[in-house]
Amino acid sequence: MTQATNTDSQIHSQNTAIETLKCKECGEEYPLEAKHICEDVCFGPLEVKYDYEKLSQTVSRATIEAGPNSIWRYRQFLPVKTDNVIDVGTGMTPLLKSERLARRLGLKNLYIKNDAVNMPTLSFKDRVVSVALSRARELGFSTVSCASTGNLANSTAAIAAKAGLECCVFIPADLEAGKILGTLIYNPTVMAVKGNYDQVNRLCCEVANTYGWGFVNINLRPYYSEGSKTLGFEVAEQLGWQLPDHIVAPIASGSLYTKIYKGFQEFVKVGLVEDKAVRFSGAQAEGCSPVAQAFKEGRDFITPVKPNTIAKSIAIGNPADGIYALEVARKTNGNIESVTDAEVIEGMKLLAETEGIFTETAGGTTIAVLKKLAEAGKIDPEETTVAYITGNGLKTQEAVQGYIGEPLTIDAKLDSFERAWERAQTLERLDWEQVLV
Repeated sequence: MTQATNTDSQIHSQNTAIETLKCKECGEEYPLEAKHICEDVCFGPLEVKYDYEKLSQTVSRATIEAGPNSIWRYRQFLPVKTDNVIDVGTGMTPLLKSERLARRLGLKNLYIKNDAVNMPTLSFKDRVVSVALSRARELGFSTVSCASTGNLANSTAAIAAKAGLECCVFIPADLEAGKILGTLIYNPTVMAVKGNYDQVNRLCCEVANTYGWGFVNINLRPYYSEGSKTLGFEVAEQLGWQLPDHIVAPIASGSLYTKIYKGFQEFVKVGLVEDKAVRFSGAQAEGCSPVAQAFKEGRDFITPVKPNTIAKSIAIGNPADGIYALEVARKTNGNIESVTDAEVIEGMKLLAETEGIFTETAGGTTIAVLKKLAEAGKIDPEETTVAYITGNGLKTQEAVQGYIGEPLTIDAKLDSFERAWERAQTLERLDWEQVLV
């Protein structure tokens, strides 16, 4: 076992608004330990419970704005007890007003929340891992781990290196080369498992129980998942302390999607923003769309599927928070849609050529669903809509190889350039004519 015995009573500078872990199903409460399942009653998932009255007395817009330019400006809303957090500059990523993509889709108030440039590993996972490992260190863990489709392994390895924690991560053996390299550079132990993510996750549950390591998305999951709330906090703050009308975000486990909702609700509860109806729409790839299928069929349960899609970072066939994502979509009058792999690629290209953002396949899925919803009239053109881009395209270059142009090879002579330029202009005109048809 590698968990030490630090207790909260030994820690100074307490965040006293954190109360307990509470079961989302039956309400049973547990101490703030490394635990993620309601073991005593119903085996439901646990989440962190806060004292919002206490938060409302200690937090204001001014105190947040005076904080660091990272997720830790929201520390009072995060499940870490002390000021001794692992801050690697994660968060406060750009919220960009879209012009060209918005025009292409017939929308007037479209924003892109761009976590493709999040630090240190260019995905939203840096948020959840910063929180999870800060709490893991408080709980006395010296070895940390995760089950990952790529981005989480990158983040866990990088932030563990910064914190001086031993790290062993588990990934499916067929991950994109960029994501494997982007983990190995931090010198963790990497276990490439012959199987899909769900098989990797089952193995990790056994390892967590046997070795007592801190798995960010297993026994530390209640703390880890809270990091996604900062995607809601930042958007509200960046919109001038108000909520959007509609958000579109990818759904893998469903945690990110539901925690953005929780983040908006927490800001309302403590009086930082005015309450309003925000519609939540979710995006999945058809090759792994158990939540979208359940939404379309009107079911209140998720049927697991075997993933078969290029969108590997969101390819979770048995999503832990899938039913909660369904609830959020339905109670907010949102939608959950799926798109083909071909549409995912087109979504990546569309975002790049209109807004200059190279996203990975998860972002391509989000943009493709955004386009699908806009064309179906399911987004009011006047709505303030935020599309969440959660990872960087440099990690999944294989997805677009063969679907984009190639360099024009020329001689170092003016006439050679001019012939190539004329050919390029002709091809561009033909492409636009096809678009117009």
